Amino acid sequence: MSSITSGSGFTRRGFLSIAGGVAAAAVLVACSADGGSGGSGGGGGNTLKFWNMPWGGTEFNPLDKKITEAWKPTSGDFSATYQEIQWANFTQTFSSAVASNTGPAVSSGGGTQAFLFESQGKIAYADALFESWKSNGLYDDFLPGLIDAMKVEGGYAAIPYNLDMRVMWMNKALMEQAGADVPTDWDSYLAAAEKLKAIGAYAFGVGAGAGSFTGGHILTSFMINNGGGLFNADQQPEVVTDANIEAMEFVLEMVSKGYVDPGTVSYTSDNVQTQWREHLFGMGWDGAGLAANVGGDVAAELEVVSPLAGPHGDKGSLYFPNSIMMYTNTPDQSASEDFLTYYYQNMAPLWTEHTGIGLPPLKSIAETDEFRSDPNAVKIIEEWQPIAQTWGGSSLFLGVTKVDGTPAMDAFTQSIYSGQAGAKDALETLQKALEATA
Repeated sequence: MSSITSGSGFTRRGFLSIAGGVAAAAVLVACSADGGSGGSGGGGGNTLKFWNMPWGGTEFNPLDKKITEAWKPTSGDFSATYQEIQWANFTQTFSSAVASNTGPAVSSGGGTQAFLFESQGKIAYADALFESWKSNGLYDDFLPGLIDAMKVEGGYAAIPYNLDMRVMWMNKALMEQAGADVPTDWDSYLAAAEKLKAIGAYAFGVGAGAGSFTGGHILTSFMINNGGGLFNADQQPEVVTDANIEAMEFVLEMVSKGYVDPGTVSYTSDNVQTQWREHLFGMGWDGAGLAANVGGDVAAELEVVSPLAGPHGDKGSLYFPNSIMMYTNTPDQSASEDFLTYYYQNMAPLWTEHTGIGLPPLKSIAETDEFRSDPNAVKIIEEWQPIAQTWGGSSLFLGVTKVDGTPAMDAFTQSIYSGQAGAKDALETLQKALEATA
């Protein structure tokens, strides 16, 4: 099974650092002479508009459009139209449309998009929809923790859709050549890294260059893997903790011992994939689609490693549960819910026909023979997804936009991989930057 083919973490997860800019754009549009109530919001009349992103390869959107337009409502004379929204300038597209009431009734989008628009009162909560799914089996079909990740104070802001995981990979051939055992914890990771170094391969393959946010994701993953994280129980940034310091000291040890490629600070996702192809990365961190993105003979050598145990027995990693959301500006709320019930009951071909979308949110899709033909995807769903956490821990909220691809997070990431700052100093600088962010 192939997964997301592009390496851009920005487009597929969140509104990132421009969330504030989106909010500002929304205000500007709402205050403009053309920002009225717009009769075509959500579709207008009996037409429901569904906007989706190019989540996969060239086969994804045509099939998705076919599924969408085949919807026959259980009541009422409604129909659905489909529009593919490109990632380029998608924030402006959504913010302008939502603010002027000309947007969709239902859409996917950036991973934190629903939480931004929820804070503006533009999201229709999914509570009633989830309640109705308890009787048709859909509610219990979601993988562990996904629905809870969408809960905010007012209700459920979105519906889990397309999972973007961060997991550990290894090149089996290089590991065998080095005589390295597959690591199971941090200590055995260091031991395997030393053996890979002896044959000229790096053990912490990742990119942290311009537009490549995976490097920062993995730093957060190690915090989570040590029982830490970026936010406290009150959903406020709290990064200077013993657990986080210990995690960053471990990564800095990897840097100082030469287990991390010095080029990491400038590597794009394309650079990272090249390093894998050239057998310079023996172990590393990436999304579920790494093997498909690397391609060629090397893809067959790549294998997902089981989650590592931290020094205190913790297991965990970062993931991004992308979502579908309903908007208050809809021709009919019950029609929006009816459409999504149909869509979730009929969206399996997006995965089983290998259109390149990420990992599925439903157990029934993950249990199909087509999905299980890829042992790496199966391992990610069975071993990594249950222990994964969002930026905010078990749930998402508006505040996570402070760390999702922001300058503060980028600067912190660079300081660690360059080895130019100590763990505590780097975390203190990050804390101050997050506290200064409105």
